[in-house]
Amino acid sequence: MLSELSQPPGATRPTGPSPAPGRPDPSDERRALDLLARTPYGRASVSMRALPFVTVARHIVVETPSSASPRVLLRLHGGFGYAQACDGSVVAYSADNLSGRQEGDEDVWTVQFVGMARLFTPSAAEIELFGRPPRTADGVPFSPEYLCIEPQFISLHHLEGVPARQFTHSP
Repeated sequence: MLSELSQPPGATRPTGPSPAPGRPDPSDERRALDLLARTPYGRASVSMRALPFVTVARHIVVETPSSASPRVLLRLHGGFGYAQACDGSVVAYSADNLSGRQEGDEDVWTVQFVGMARLFTPSAAEIELFGRPPRTADGVPFSPEYLCIEPQFISLHHLEGVPARQFTHSP
């Protein structure tokens, strides 16, 4: 019997159940978006002038009758110029539950996706879903700008049995 690491040339490793070769299970994508909706903040990553950058963003997941898949709406601070830089670009977005776990919660998940970002003006109902914006960003009044992304290439990673880390403080 060959171990997984010493497979014959050309053999493929099993990657788990999938409805069709090379295609993610649609229920995993739905679960990923449901988990994303349970956490308020994530990280948007994009390339600006051929250099990568990452910024924090508030997000909401919205279903629309006109679109077959949910959209993810982001609220960023306009003073950074990141929303303008992201407009029309492919953006990677990720969020997780790493910081919100309590002692005894040993499940960790992370959701990642990519998609084309577009500047947009949210409706009053969407602004309400975002909740109260921060007062300041880097010491200046927070000025919201909004992006809309239709997620593509969604991935969900889930770890079980990860103890919540208890931080200790030095005296």
